[in-house]
This record gives sequence, C-alpha cells and structure tokens, in this order.
Amino acid sequence: MRSMTGYGRGEHTLYNRRFIVEIKSVNHRYSDINIKMPKPMIAFEDYVRKLIGKQVFRGKTDVYVSFETYSKDDIKIYLNEVLADSYVNALENIKIRYGVEDDISIGLISKFPEVLTVEKNIVCDGRENEITEPLFNAVKAALSMFVNMRETEGDILKENIFNRLDVISHNLKRVEKKAPLAEKKYEERLRERLREFDSMGTDENRILTETAIFAEKACIDEEITRLFSHISQTKAILEETEPIGRKLDFIVQEMNREANTIASKVADLSITNFIIEIKSDIEKIREQIQNVE
Repeated sequence: MRSMTGYGRGEHTLYNRRFIVEIKSVNHRYSDINIKMPKPMIAFEDYVRKLIGKQVFRGKTDVYVSFETYSKDDIKIYLNEVLADSYVNALENIKIRYGVEDDISIGLISKFPEVLTVEKNIVCDGRENEITEPLFNAVKAALSMFVNMRETEGDILKENIFNRLDVISHNLKRVEKKAPLAEKKYEERLRERLREFDSMGTDENRILTETAIFAEKACIDEEITRLFSHISQTKAILEETEPIGRKLDFIVQEMNREANTIASKVADLSITNFIIEIKSDIEKIREQIQNVE
C-alpha cells in the first residue's frame, strides 16, 4: 500500500555530465505525470515517462530533470559583436566628453549584459547511450527514493485505517447487542399504543398488520451484517499489493451508506450515539484514503 504523496531525488555522473532528477507527487484522482526537462533532452521525455509510469499509477506527479556538463563539446560561447561595438563606442564618447583617460579593457566589455552568451547543449554525435545511461540511472535512483517514501507513508496510513476499522467493528458489535433490546422497547411502546387504539374501537387486525410492516422496515440486522462484511473486505483490500485507492473509495462509500440507513431506522438514543461514532470514523477513513494510490 502506497501513499500518493512523495519525493525522490537522484543523480548520476558519466561522460563528463551530471544528470539530476527530482520527483514530487500529490493527490490526484488519476495518474498525471508532468515532466520538465531542458530542450536538448526533450527527445528522451517519453523514455523517462515510461520508466516512471511503470511504478506510479495514481497521483499528480511532477518530474524535474536538469544536467550539468563538463564536456568542452557541450559548451559554446557567443559574442554579440554589434552590442559589444555599441558599448565600446559609448565608452569612447564618455572619454571624449568628460576627458577621462581610463583604458577600455576586454574584462570591462565582457562584463556588460548579453555581450557574451553561454549555451549549454548535449553533443553526442549519435552516441545516445551517453545521455540515456546516466539519465536513466538518475531517474531510477529518484524513483527508488520516491517509491520508498510513498510506501513508508502508506504503511502509516494502513495501520491507522486498520485501527479505525477495529473501532468501528467494536461499536458495531455494541449496536448489534443493543438492537434486540431497542426492538423490544419499541414493540412495548407499540402495544401500549394498540391498547389506546383498541379502546377507541380501531380495527385491531389493521393495526397489527401496520405494526408488523413497520417493525420489518425498522429491522437493522441486514445493514449490520453488510457493514461487518464491508469491514472484512476493507481489511483484505489493505493487504493487496496492487493499487487499491479506487477500491477503498468505493467500499467506504458503501460503509457510509449502511451506517446512514441504520441511523435512519433506529430511534434508540444509545444506538444513535454509537452510529454517530461509527460515521465519524468512516469519514476519517474516507479522508485518509484520498491519499492512497
């Protein structure tokens, strides 16, 4: 079980180049992988996406790729001659206008903005392995850290959800125990009402029929059974190795539906209080699974 949030960083140096990869992710309903990398490496974006897609199945994932090069073939420096000429002419005019005898040096001209432009590229002359090998190694290192962080957080979420399911199960057993007593109290109240109606000459058979129908509708045995079943299913899903976020989202909706049905049927205050606690824990589980892959 993995969380959908995580961070990983990897780097690898080879062929006088250092590749750095960072991976970050947050919650998202589907898998959304966004890759930002320098233009010289755009051709390798699909390869990076496939590597990540094999291990990331849900969440908004941002991937940042950068590189540093120490190869002379990758670095070019361009002189903007027109701009340099303009700076020199401007400096000569300053000397003439103000009578300044300072020399115009190469160091001074080179410091002016945009006179010299440094361009970093990746030149392999068809040797793609010089890019793919260090790049993919950096991606794999980042992925390893990223997945480990997701799994660590997933273990924490898993333990917390298990604990809440146990609390729900405990409260549900208390509801199950109290349900027959609540039904008996309700039956006694109905009988008292029947005696009142009988004194008024009301058709007793009709009253008994209506009472039986209402009592059947008020029975919560099926809802309790289904809710216990959903708890067991949720625990089983939590042990699966594949992405389980969508499964959990669905089954928690079903748990909430059963709890709502029980709440609408029972009139006993003690049972209602237990159901409120059950619904509160179900809601907390629902919030947690929003972060499960």
